[in-house]
Amino acid sequence: MAAVLSASVYRTLEALFRGPRLGTFQTNPGVGFMAANQCAAQLLGFIRLVCGLCPYINIASSILSVGGSGPFENAKSSDWAAMVDSFQKAALKSRLGIPLLYGIDAVHGNNNVYGYHFSHNIGLGATRDVDLIRRIGAATALEVRASGFIILLLRVLLDPRWGRSYESFGEDPEIVKMMTSMISGLQGQPPQGHPSGYPFLAGRQHVVACAKHFVGDGGTRNGINEGDTISSYDELEKIHMAPYLDCISQGVCTIMASYSSWNGTKLHNSHFLLTEILKDKLGFKGFIISDSEGLDRLSNPHGSNYQQSVLSAIRAGIDMVMVPFRFELFLKDLMHLVESGKVPMTRIDDAVERILRVKFVSGLFEHPLSDGSLLAAVSCELHKKLAREAVRKSLVLLKNGKDPKKPFLPLDRSAKRILVVGRHADDLGYQWMDKNLGWERWQNNHCSFPFSYVAKDDCVQAVASYLKPYVIGILT
Repeated sequence: MAAVLSASVYRTLEALFRGPRLGTFQTNPGVGFMAANQCAAQLLGFIRLVCGLCPYINIASSILSVGGSGPFENAKSSDWAAMVDSFQKAALKSRLGIPLLYGIDAVHGNNNVYGYHFSHNIGLGATRDVDLIRRIGAATALEVRASGFIILLLRVLLDPRWGRSYESFGEDPEIVKMMTSMISGLQGQPPQGHPSGYPFLAGRQHVVACAKHFVGDGGTRNGINEGDTISSYDELEKIHMAPYLDCISQGVCTIMASYSSWNGTKLHNSHFLLTEILKDKLGFKGFIISDSEGLDRLSNPHGSNYQQSVLSAIRAGIDMVMVPFRFELFLKDLMHLVESGKVPMTRIDDAVERILRVKFVSGLFEHPLSDGSLLAAVSCELHKKLAREAVRKSLVLLKNGKDPKKPFLPLDRSAKRILVVGRHADDLGYQWMDKNLGWERWQNNHCSFPFSYVAKDDCVQAVASYLKPYVIGILT
């Protein structure tokens, strides 16, 4: 079976791309159609760890470095760029030569290499500084440009018991909406008159952003991770969906579906929210990507009845599927569903069109390989100052002593002893939390970042210049 490159997909190519590559699509009979498996592969996102095992890697749509999985330990940005370029060159040698997107989690800076990290979202939300967030987005974009696209977290936190609460900008939807200025920093500011809902990327110093997780993962009952958000649609729209409207108006390229459920229905399985609301009502023209193994979670136990999970997710509106390990089964099941008519070819056309639209907008067809000139931006002095500004503005003093007339801060310079209370004071893992070189928090680990400082070190430096002799006490 061969699936003809549909008129709608071709119109996308024609409208978005001008130059030699379009002529190739027009005149070369070998590129007049996409075989069914190539269409299906455009819906497939791999993880880097399995790339050496996958026979379809040269026709894959995207690769994601989960948990910061890089080329090797202590890899530099130039090493990352070389790795990404090697995958890109393989994709360009395929019959159609469609470049791939390379994705990483970079939720508080380029956290995959040694460099300057920014405050986590909960701290950035405390700054209320829209321009600061935009500048952080622009700095992050420069540092990770070799990687393709990155992730932005847009949760509205309603229950602090949730273990990932620090990934939210806060509990106020208005504050979270303010923080969506990160999109303009990452992707660039769309010009006046840019069509609403269409993805936008300003140039090679910017990256494709992914807003996640749609929708309501910060409002699950009892703060349970991957839990169920119980609410009316009006509440969901007013509280949790509001920030996505701002992202869409700024041309966000991709949106990731949530593991969580809404009133008992998994988001990966919700045609109402993904297609009727996000795509149709809100007019989102980028692509919707699943979370890693999101399809496996549609069945109980996880991973059972996989073909049904593929069917329900694709029909619901998922355009690109992150499949870490079951890529052969995914392609086999998707091909069967298309050939049997259970998944209409129009649904595949829609997904491929959206994915290609983002790839063209991102400039991948013109400039598929990394730009070595941007390496100088990694850990530059300007970004160091920006990181310090973010930390300074994110600090929140809840109470400055018992008596307003006798504030605790600033500290009395005549003091001889300083007590730092709390086991977090000397633990880099607690202070940075996750989304660094790996996904999970690592405890008191200076090995990966040997020149980093913890709160105790900062206290020593802060008082050493004017308080001698001094004693720093750590009470855990």
